[in-house]
Amino acid sequence: MTAAASPPLAAPAPLRTRSLEERLAGTPYDAYLYGYPHKTAYRELSPARALSDVWSGERKDALFLYLHVPFCEMRCGFCNLFTTPDTREDRVSRYLDVLERQARIVRAEIGPGAFSRMAIGGGTPTLLDPAGLERVLDVAEGVFGVAPRAIPVSVETSPETCTPDKMRLLARRGVDRVSIGVQSFVEAESAAVKRPQRLADVERAIDAIRDAGVPTLNVDLMYGLPGQTPDTWRASLEKAVALRAEELYLYPLYVRPVTTLSRRPRDWDDERLALYRQAVTFLKGAGYKQLSMRMFRAAHAPGEEGPVYCVQEDGMVGLGVGARSYTRALHYASDWAVGARGVLDIVDRWLDSSDADLARASHGFELDGDEQRRRHVALGLFVDGGLDLARYRARFGTDAATDLPLGELVRLGVAREERGVLFLTELGLERSDVVGPWLFSDRVQALMRGFDLR
Repeated sequence: MTAAASPPLAAPAPLRTRSLEERLAGTPYDAYLYGYPHKTAYRELSPARALSDVWSGERKDALFLYLHVPFCEMRCGFCNLFTTPDTREDRVSRYLDVLERQARIVRAEIGPGAFSRMAIGGGTPTLLDPAGLERVLDVAEGVFGVAPRAIPVSVETSPETCTPDKMRLLARRGVDRVSIGVQSFVEAESAAVKRPQRLADVERAIDAIRDAGVPTLNVDLMYGLPGQTPDTWRASLEKAVALRAEELYLYPLYVRPVTTLSRRPRDWDDERLALYRQAVTFLKGAGYKQLSMRMFRAAHAPGEEGPVYCVQEDGMVGLGVGARSYTRALHYASDWAVGARGVLDIVDRWLDSSDADLARASHGFELDGDEQRRRHVALGLFVDGGLDLARYRARFGTDAATDLPLGELVRLGVAREERGVLFLTELGLERSDVVGPWLFSDRVQALMRGFDLR
């Protein structure tokens, strides 16, 4: 988008009742920023928006296709994802039927487009049987014209559902990255967050991924688990490195509303921070590059190939209940909940969707000029590895440091500018879950506080 087409800059909302300096002195774990605005800022759209109008005038030459499968074999104690363990065969079959119908309707509504990235998440997509996985992949390839072998494609799995036949199927269809949620290689730690799993099953699942020839294995691990110590944490890290995982995502355990874990004492902050620092030192020594607070990539990982996709500027098409879609001025999705009953109610309503329902955006958040600028900055810093200041200026016609108080980031040592790009420092990476929420507008914060978690 050219500067001439840039949305008007709304008067900046007054920043924070707490300064960034005050926030940095508090807990390092306010909230995980993986997108902006947060889904709890979405509200029912009245009236609902026709997708043909929502996508009219949008660039569609580099889109991300995301397909959501909301079924899991269990509900982990830390989970606040949009997922349900109710996997009765009739419900899963109906879900795939509606997903296919939605895909055809959405494709007709938004018109032609080219896709640069694709992911299948959940939930646990590999809970589907091979025929069900084929149906989901057929939606992407047959309805949207996605060419999986020509673009990066990622699929999430779990130790319980990662079988050799499914991994061979994914590899044959062009999936080049499989992400497995291990959380811990110590059985007692997994059981403590209500995710009982046997180490032998985890190893069998990873062998299935490797034997199928999927180029990139990502392993998710968590720190701050009940009973976890520096020694057991190191054991999990050593195991992941010994498996030569191309990518590792390390997540601090959060205690979230409407989940089964109880609150933890304040010294838990110190424990998690010490474990984070231990992991950074260990993984850098093992040849991994830190790309964000959570993401580490091995030196032997395949290079980034495929069409260019810019997370700040290019759109996303989400299919399935719980999936989000992004255009420049509107982010939208189905209704959303965390609690088991709330999720299942929304899934069941979605299964009864009419064609007219599937052709409209029912819940979402409209981004004015200020919100678009905040999103661009947030994703640049925390997701894309650095904020290109010239690119920001070319898009919006203004300077990022004028629009937002980015000088505070440099003054407090959480960011540095190098050759026109603003990067997080080691302190900034460590405190990403504090700095990210500090960038939220007052409007987004108020909506998040007012969201009914059910």
